[in-house]
Amino acid sequence: MDVSTSVDDENAVRPEALKAAARQLLVKLGASGLSLEAVAEGSGLAVADVEGVFPHRDDLLTALVIDAYDESAAAMEEADRSAGAAGAPAGARLLAVTRALRTWSFDNSAEFTLIYGSPVAGYHAPQDTVPAASRTPAVLAGIVRSALAAGELTPPRRAVPGPPLLLPEAVQLFGGAPEAPFSDLVERGMVLWSNLIGLLVFQVFSRTHDSVRDESAYFDFAIAVAAESIGLTVPLEETAGR
Repeated sequence: MDVSTSVDDENAVRPEALKAAARQLLVKLGASGLSLEAVAEGSGLAVADVEGVFPHRDDLLTALVIDAYDESAAAMEEADRSAGAAGAPAGARLLAVTRALRTWSFDNSAEFTLIYGSPVAGYHAPQDTVPAASRTPAVLAGIVRSALAAGELTPPRRAVPGPPLLLPEAVQLFGGAPEAPFSDLVERGMVLWSNLIGLLVFQVFSRTHDSVRDESAYFDFAIAVAAESIGLTVPLEETAGR
């Protein structure tokens, strides 16, 4: 038996431990205060040990960004699976997944701020973050496609004027543009997505706490209003008494 291998494995600096220390720093200092030196100090390690796993601060930030996108999307995906298993229509599924993202956002406000707050000075997210970042809109797109296939969408009163507003790559991610009268559904879906994130930014950063009596109920209402832009009805009557 090679004992040295086991000892090396036990003594190895584990990425998850470093990321856990970094998340604590996010809560205390924000992303701008994150550094390898601070993570090393918080972990009781030498900076060289941290650099052996994350050579640069940006490498650590990227790992945290990917985790945040993955974890928030996983919460939405689980909510959608549960709603779908219960036979919920698309509107109820949409409410379930947006509530799940809201819960994650409040429970992990530092990570939410990392991915949806102000840009971190000097940091530019690499292409590696794109698959994880795409999972949230993919959940929304899946619900919209299901609603379209099930005939649960109401045709828009007014089509988006002029030629398509989105790049072909964005339309392809949705699976292509639907036939009329839903040919601008992808554009409308992006409005829904941006409204969701904007609403969460307002609520997580306490932009509505002094003007809204019940922020949870207001969130549901706002999602229902945003869903109307794609012709989807969210059953708010099911939220009574929450």
